[in-house]
Amino acid sequence: MTKTMRVVEISSFGRPEVLKLNQREIPTPEGNQILIQNASAGVNRPDILQRSGSYSPPKEASDLPGLESAGTIVAVGERVSRWKIGDAVCALLPGGGYAEYSLTHENHALPVPTGMDFNTAAAICETYFTVWSNVFMRGGLKSGETILIHGGSSGIGTTAIQLAELFGARVFATVGSAEKARVCKELGAELAINYNNQDFVEEISDITGKKGVDLILDMVGGDYLPKNVKILADDGRLVQIAFLKGPKIELNFAQLMVRRLTITGSTLRPQSDLAKARIAEDLLEKVFPYLETGRIKPIMDSTFKLDEVVEAHKKMESSKHIGKIVLEI
Repeated sequence: MTKTMRVVEISSFGRPEVLKLNQREIPTPEGNQILIQNASAGVNRPDILQRSGSYSPPKEASDLPGLESAGTIVAVGERVSRWKIGDAVCALLPGGGYAEYSLTHENHALPVPTGMDFNTAAAICETYFTVWSNVFMRGGLKSGETILIHGGSSGIGTTAIQLAELFGARVFATVGSAEKARVCKELGAELAINYNNQDFVEEISDITGKKGVDLILDMVGGDYLPKNVKILADDGRLVQIAFLKGPKIELNFAQLMVRRLTITGSTLRPQSDLAKARIAEDLLEKVFPYLETGRIKPIMDSTFKLDEVVEAHKKMESSKHIGKIVLEI
């Protein structure tokens, strides 16, 4: 194995053009770490935020962007017991996915589903970890309940629709075009609301008989927050995972007490190794059997070469994509 690898660095904070190819030494795994020779890496919204300077990596993490990858294990730390050299894995990363080699904790990697190519496998971990931990572990979605998923055609949205439908929920989503609405319905959404010409508050009120929904997964924030609270059913839960429209808004909290509402949320990256390992265990037991059979799968939008990373970020920022964007390394 060579001593150096190609990487994508953030040369300064700003527009996609600040992403630059460079060479670095290949890292060495220690303790419970595995070293993955990346075949592919997922592109996600947190990468955009990190590039713009508003989402710093944890102190112990790589400063390179990239929170998920798929490839082959080429070296292991002295305490690794779960994997061996040559195993094909998809993995959640603390950072460093935009590179030919990445380190992660052995318990944050999962086997590549049978018959799945590396490009598709690289699109699993960031979205499936996020959706499972927020919709099911934190939000407590149950069969027979209703869920509204904002941004239904995104990587998170397409994953959430499939998983919520799979486990017996009635699924509604918001989208920005007729084509995105069509895809969401194909994936299992009963209703796809085009926010450009429809009011999702009115649409949800109508389809639920003014009862509201049991759970909302929101990555928009801003003026969506009071609207979300308005259409939650009694004992409903709002799970916030991002703030594309900003985190600050005036909100009447009296509704939380009167209707026993819950507002919660999380970000994945800062959580402990143990917390991420528990999510991985849940996914392996409850979700991966369906990935193995093809009952669910990552929805793929486009693939770019590593030296096309600027174009990949521009595609994501355009919000014209449906599903996942992947770098082929």
